[in-house]
Amino acid sequence: MKIVTAAEMREIDRASSEKYGIPSLTLMENAGSAVARFILRNRSGTKQRISVVCGKGNNGGDGFVAARRLHEQGKDVVVVLLARPEDVKGDAKQNLERLPFPPISITSTAELESREALFTKTDLIVDAIFGTGFHPPLPPLAAKAVELIGKSGAKVISVDLPSGIDADSFAVEQPAACRSDAIVTFTALKPALVFAALTRGPIGVSPIGSPEEIVTSKLGLEWNSPPAILGTPRPLNSHKGLYGHALVIGGSVGKSGAPAMASMAALRIGAGLVTCAVPKSILPIVGAYTPELMTEALDENASGRISASALQEPILKELLDRKSVAAIGPGLGSDPDTVNAVRSFVAGCQLPLVIDADGLNAFAGQSKLLNGSKRLLVLTPHPGEMSRLTGNKVSEIENNRIEIARSFAREHQLILVLKGWRTLIADPAGNIWVNTTGNPGLAKGGSGDVLTGIIAGLMAQFPRQIVDAVRAAVYLHGFAADLALRGQTEQTMLATDIFSRFPMALRQVLRPSDGFTWIQRGIRRR
Repeated sequence: MKIVTAAEMREIDRASSEKYGIPSLTLMENAGSAVARFILRNRSGTKQRISVVCGKGNNGGDGFVAARRLHEQGKDVVVVLLARPEDVKGDAKQNLERLPFPPISITSTAELESREALFTKTDLIVDAIFGTGFHPPLPPLAAKAVELIGKSGAKVISVDLPSGIDADSFAVEQPAACRSDAIVTFTALKPALVFAALTRGPIGVSPIGSPEEIVTSKLGLEWNSPPAILGTPRPLNSHKGLYGHALVIGGSVGKSGAPAMASMAALRIGAGLVTCAVPKSILPIVGAYTPELMTEALDENASGRISASALQEPILKELLDRKSVAAIGPGLGSDPDTVNAVRSFVAGCQLPLVIDADGLNAFAGQSKLLNGSKRLLVLTPHPGEMSRLTGNKVSEIENNRIEIARSFAREHQLILVLKGWRTLIADPAGNIWVNTTGNPGLAKGGSGDVLTGIIAGLMAQFPRQIVDAVRAAVYLHGFAADLALRGQTEQTMLATDIFSRFPMALRQVLRPSDGFTWIQRGIRRR
């Protein structure tokens, strides 16, 4: 699904009507009906009171439709119109006139404050004040309404996007945004819905009739939808050789867990075989992690890290024999011996290769040595590792994530997974997918190692669809982490909790569509 600007969204709506003959009134009807459908499916209590707070524009028109549809289903609905009825024009006016009950028209902040009960004595508030066409700041009346919504104890559903937001904003923090527990938007995503921290609840996209072929964007950004490979059935006569053999290289004294978790993730996500190569002194610890895991002992130096000669010929050839994909980095450490070993391995490895953690740090200031033009190369840096690779400050990385990721992937002809808030996947052609799964519980040691293993495991299974394999891995990593929060908190969640949620994550990804595309399914916490 493409991410479009507000101007592009207006053009999509215009072309839908003028080129394809879909009346704008129909688009509004479909949008408001989608909001009502979401509410009826997710908040089905028969005695609910719902306050629909509407502006005078098209977003308010969507709200009028939603109010009418909810009223038809027996809900106790009140419409709060932040304007005089005669100020409402166009399609919104027609839907205002179709309301089966009169709205409560409020035109001053003083009057709004005197009617505070409209916000506090209700079960649900529908925020339909401003949508995609809004440009800050909020006018005083709308600002007061947003303030009252924020203070209310009611659940809040935002129509299109929370009022107060510039749809084209890439800023994470949005202090002027209307508080929202869920967002229902239409046709395509806008930057603020993807990059801003607008809600912990679900964000759903509903089609409202615009043909898919006219949804175009110059941003070059797409939402990281779960790729179709996740639904690939295994043949009944399967054997382990069909699903690849992943090699994970990592570990050092005191850091045996990192390669073990990466290897376990590769196994759990479906690789046929996984071998974990670690310094020989920690091999018994790693080998005891799970009986399905195969191991290889590597020479180590006095500090318990991989020695400079550990990954050179003929050992390199033996390690790579009959392997499908390799991953290097988790828990390696970064002393000179290990740096030399990593660089030697990367230079000699002709398999598809994932580099993470200390594998990336081995190329600090030497990113020119990383090139994926002769074999598939996937890097998975967090902002600090990306800073060391590029020489840019972390703040510069964070302030220009999209273009830095795009240019680095193009220049080095590789797939870059730039981790962080809204992880980015950039390919050598300059395409970027924005991932929206995951939560702050991932801010804990081991999470990146698990991601490395998932990527390697899916690459082993889908060697001809590497970009899709990487995209699927990033999506599942975050989604399984979201599911892992059920029954616990972000503070208590461990990286290993993600493993047990793989089955549920895969099953939910494969469920038939309910009419919405869920770019964020919501974080449930105890």
